[in-house]
Amino acid sequence: MDTLSYKTISANKETVNKEWVVVDATDQVVGRLASKVAKLIRGKYKPNFTPHVDCGDNVIIINAKKAYFTGKKETDKVYTRYTGYPGGQRFTTPEQLRKQPYGMERIIRHAVKGMLPKGRLGRQLIDNLYIYDGTEHKHEAQKPKAIDINQYK
Repeated sequence: MDTLSYKTISANKETVNKEWVVVDATDQVVGRLASKVAKLIRGKYKPNFTPHVDCGDNVIIINAKKAYFTGKKETDKVYTRYTGYPGGQRFTTPEQLRKQPYGMERIIRHAVKGMLPKGRLGRQLIDNLYIYDGTEHKHEAQKPKAIDINQYK
């Protein structure tokens, strides 16, 4: 038997096939949307997935304002940030963030970032995510293809 007939192919920066995809967040649960988008960004749905390489797609999320939380998370979930000063811990809920400019973008970006690897690769991967509140986006030149996020597990 020829042992070279079944080589494992490891992708690298030159051989990776990155695409642009558009995901519509209308009537999507934030956490479930974020987990699927994180897998798309990571490249886990591709047959040539390599864990240490950025082999995922560039994801554009439109209609981010129409995503929602289940249960009481809208009012009970708490995001914590720190200003850097003594006593500078600040707390916000998704309900308060939603009212701020780019609030829903911050909520979804935070959820996706938590599902990406920690370290240098994760910081590179989060740059492949673009979030817009409405249906318009500025990436028409890349010819993104619209996908139905519900068909992914």
